Amino acid sequence: EVQLVESGGGLVQAGGSLRLSCAASGVTFDDSAIGWLRQAPGKEREGILCFDSGDGSTYYADSVKGRFTISSDNAKNTVYLQMNNLEPEDTAVYSCAVTLGCYNDSYYEGLNLYWGQGTQVTVSS
Repeated sequence: EVQLVESGGGLVQAGGSLRLSCAASGVTFDDSAIGWLRQAPGKEREGILCFDSGDGSTYYADSVKGRFTISSDNAKNTVYLQMNNLEPEDTAVYSCAVTLGCYNDSYYEGLNLYWGQGTQVTVSS
């Protein structure tokens, strides 16, 4: 059984930083394409970042480009989302996903295989 568990969310002031973690069991991250998604209150879920270590494909949504980055610790089978210069508009539930692949032009949610329950990030102004 595959499980993805996000952690690290919380309340932060605008301009601050948070690092989210996504720990996996039942799947190996270094063989997978990884995505991060978020859903803000009253809005549709948005794929914000995708990285495929196999072919290097990377996608960043314009809303997070230059502020959010992805990294991984293969020994811990954990992926991280570093979020800097946070804005109130970044308030959302953030979740990670294992996906079939990444494309440079968009995030295709139909390619998601597994995803976690998410962690809440709240940015105050």
